[in-house]
Amino acid sequence: MQFEHDPLQFRTRRHFLGQASNGLGGIALASLLGSSSSLAADASDPLSPKTPPFAAKAKSVIYLHMAGSPPQHDLFDYKPKLVEMTGKECPAEVTKGERFAFIKGTPKLLGTPHKFSQHGESGAWLSDVLPNLAKSADDLCFVKSMHTDQFNHAPAQLLLYTGSPRQGRPSMGSWVTYGLGAENENLPGFVVLISGGTSPSAGKNAWGSGFLPSVYQGVQCRSKGDPVLYVSNPDGMDRNVRSLTIDSIGELNRLQAEQFGSPETLTRIAQYELAFRMQVSVPEVMDIAAEPKHIQEAYGAQPGEASFANNCLLARRLVEQGVRFVQLFDWGWDFHGNSVQNDIKLSLPDRCKPMDQAVAALIQDLKERGLLDETLIVWSGEFGRTPLNEERNGSKFLGRDHHPHCYTIFLAGAGIKPGTTYGATDELGYFVAENPVHVHDLQATILHQLGFDHTKLTYRFQGRDYRLTDVHGHVVDELLM
Repeated sequence: MQFEHDPLQFRTRRHFLGQASNGLGGIALASLLGSSSSLAADASDPLSPKTPPFAAKAKSVIYLHMAGSPPQHDLFDYKPKLVEMTGKECPAEVTKGERFAFIKGTPKLLGTPHKFSQHGESGAWLSDVLPNLAKSADDLCFVKSMHTDQFNHAPAQLLLYTGSPRQGRPSMGSWVTYGLGAENENLPGFVVLISGGTSPSAGKNAWGSGFLPSVYQGVQCRSKGDPVLYVSNPDGMDRNVRSLTIDSIGELNRLQAEQFGSPETLTRIAQYELAFRMQVSVPEVMDIAAEPKHIQEAYGAQPGEASFANNCLLARRLVEQGVRFVQLFDWGWDFHGNSVQNDIKLSLPDRCKPMDQAVAALIQDLKERGLLDETLIVWSGEFGRTPLNEERNGSKFLGRDHHPHCYTIFLAGAGIKPGTTYGATDELGYFVAENPVHVHDLQATILHQLGFDHTKLTYRFQGRDYRLTDVHGHVVDELLM
């Protein structure tokens, strides 16, 4: 028996707006599709390559995030006065009205137990726990005056990557992919790699697409096991059958897109088709065993293992193949000093060793291949650490609490001034003393190097235009060549 459908059942609000070409309906449809944004996605392929509004210095970004936030006083921000005053009570006027995550009572000052020296023609100060990065000092641009609004891990990571400490906003990599599309149609535009055995505190929100179409979210890849979860063919289904299935699903989705005009339907089509192409392309690009032995050894990489070193080598391979944004999260940098595992004297050198080797190798490898000029490298945590000894519950180990007021990051490549140190903190390393740089300023600067005015890369959602930097941020021109 056949049933006749009442055509009114398909007359949804979206259908009505899709049929209305003028007036309020047309305006609403433009809002739904985000077409009031600076760069509307190709109607047939939201990941099609796009040209940025102005000439870009960077074609891709590799963001190296030390999740938990490393102690800047023990790596980059040398404070002789703090060393001199180690063990003394912190002046009350410094901490008056301050909130800490774990410090109680009157804290004592803690200078670094590690040795510092100057390196390269730039004379950059680096700790002795970073011997490899010290050799690359003249390739790096240090920002010692970073600051944030948050002192807990998840909100600080969200603010750094989405512009808001609350969930629901698109991540930086998603904004970049939305603005630029994917250069390689067989690979995602935005790839996430995790090491340290734990995901970042902000979880997948740190690489989610928020209210942007989900095709722009980060794709998490792995250096051990299947490179991408659930992308392999199910048991009993070969590649030809999978291809026919994808084609059939795609045709059904196209019919639905024509009828209802939902941008998420176009996203589903693009995601299915990309996943099918990734079955061949991703295993190939993720196979670091194909790299020469001396390259693997330079990074400290071991094929088949899950490690930060492997992920750094993979990052180079990914940007070499046209991936726009590669995000590395390495968990294990939360040095509170409440156990031997997070003591800054006993354990920080061991934690730094593989990172120092891999990051220095990445910079040199990109440089030798002529890729550093077009690849922006950013190294950071989500906030800083205090110049105070935490001494949680009377711990005798050395450690530092969370600190939003100042921290150090470094950048390299893609039009960033090499051999530069920008900004400074006070003699105790507690507050920024000159040239403050907020996380929104960093976001604006990264987008600028990719060819965007951060105030114009927007997406209309719930009646207003949103952007990565919210209503803040300015490009730090002093970092740029």
